[in-house]
Amino acid sequence: MSKALSLDLRIRVLAAVAQGLSHREAGERFKVSASSVGRWGELARKRGDARPKTLGGDRRSGRIESHKDTVLSVLEARPDIAIEELREALADKGLVVGYGTIRRFFSRHAITRKKRPRTPASRIVPTF
Repeated sequence: MSKALSLDLRIRVLAAVAQGLSHREAGERFKVSASSVGRWGELARKRGDARPKTLGGDRRSGRIESHKDTVLSVLEARPDIAIEELREALADKGLVVGYGTIRRFFSRHAITRKKRPRTPASRIVPTF
């Protein structure tokens, strides 16, 4: 996985630009790209410093989380629904998601999908 360049380097590069170097010249001096210098300058103007944003993490779960009530209502209506059937039901409601997205949603909300196998009725002891 990639790693963000240090804040110290970013500050030195932006200080060189503030002293009059162009983005390209500052990039060549510190061995970074001119576009990185421009992005760091933009960050410094918007947020006050050129601190890197966090890397990695889940950036797409918010899409299904915003439809949490819809997913849970479908599960409540049909508690024994299979994941593929749930995908189809959600697609009918306009929410197209993948199998893995639903699995991760279940994992976050501690929803289990294990189904008991059907057993023949016992004449001696009631089966549940």
